[in-house]
Order: sequence, then C-alpha cells, then structure tokens
Amino acid sequence: MPVVPEIADYAKSHPEADLGLHLTLTSERIYYRWGPVASKDKVPSLVDQNGYFHHDWEQHQQINAKEVEAELRAQIERALAMGVRPTHLDSHQYRLIMSGKELFDVTLRVAHDYHLPIFVNRDWFAEHPYLQPSLGPDDIVLDHTVTIEPEVPAEKWADFYVSALKNLKPGVTEFVIHPGYDDEELRAATRERASWGAAWRQRDYDFFTSERFRQTLAEEKIKLITWRELVRLSHAKLERAGN
Repeated sequence: MPVVPEIADYAKSHPEADLGLHLTLTSERIYYRWGPVASKDKVPSLVDQNGYFHHDWEQHQQINAKEVEAELRAQIERALAMGVRPTHLDSHQYRLIMSGKELFDVTLRVAHDYHLPIFVNRDWFAEHPYLQPSLGPDDIVLDHTVTIEPEVPAEKWADFYVSALKNLKPGVTEFVIHPGYDDEELRAATRERASWGAAWRQRDYDFFTSERFRQTLAEEKIKLITWRELVRLSHAKLERAGN
C-alpha cells in the first residue's frame, strides 16, 4: 500500500517500537484496493480479474494453500528488505486464523520459520477446534481479546471500552483497535461504509489517547505489555523449564 515506505522509515528510526506485520490476503474496500507482494502469476487463486486480492473469500473457496504460503513469505521478506524488524504477526480479518486448519498450519509454519509469534488467543479455541492441537508449547497464546462491533453507537464508544477494561479477566488480553484520523484522506479510502471507517478510527484514537483511558488503567491496576516483552518472558520461561 502507498503508506508502507513511510511506516518502514518510522520502523527503522524507532527500533524499539512494537510493530507487527498485518498479513493480508483480502482487499475488502471498494475504491481503495491492494494486491499481492508476490508476482500475480505465482498466486492466481488469491487475486481477482483485475489483479487485486478478492473482496471476500465467501465466493472464492478455492484458495490454494501453497500460494498462501508463497504470499505470506513474500510479505515478510518485503518488510525485512525495507528495514522492518517485526515483533509479531497477525492476520487481516483473521482470515488465516479462522479459515480452517490447512491455512492456519501454513501460517504457523511460516511464523515458526521466521521465529515470530502470531496473534492467537484462547477465546477462539471453542469455535475453531483445530487451533489448539496445532499450537506447540513454544507458541505464545494470549488469553482473551476485545474488539468493538458496529452495533455499538458512537456516543457509547468510550463506555464500551471502559466497561471492557473494568471487567478484564485474568491473563493477557489484546484490544484490537483501529486508530486513525477522520480526515479527507481516510474518508476517501473508507467511504463506502461506516464500519471501520474514518469516524470509527477517530473514535478509537480519541479514546486510547484520552485521560479517561489512562485513569481507568490506573484505577483497575492494569499493566500494559508489548509483544516484545511477551517474547522475552516466553523465552525466559522456556529457559527455566530447560533447567
């Protein structure tokens, strides 16, 4: 996407930043599209007639797992070549996590090859029973996730997040948020629907940079943690187990 060089420059000048790679195989927007990093002739099942990723996979179930693996490796290699050293991986729209065992195992194999954790949490095990058996003792697995849904009205946005923070369960919870500016650029890119659009992203940005958020963290004694720290703690745990 057009902003990748800017983000890559930021990553190189801020090596301490906790930055993951958002592995992407669908292009759901109507007017703002993207395609594969790998050559299109190498991943034909992943692209539409115009060479973009499919809007959705519901009508495109013949996704070739070998082509998925080729594209994932191409995305990671592109990031590395641009100077990005990711702390972890995750999956756009959770496609690689929730589209069946074959694609999840491909994703996990790639993650292992690059020694990177991938965002998976125990909340998903019941609905997707293939996840837990595929994971090994060395894999980092979060406990819970929180994400806001379109049915939450704008005026209740902050209330939703405060309630979620006040009702956190024990363990590590990832809040999946989409901060951004409700400006002309983002409105143009997301104008076909309000869900995950510019105003949505501004509301996320406003809450997670607010004094109310910081105050709630303090009141509830919630500790923020990064993927970099999770990896370090995981390695320390494995070393203790080895001893």
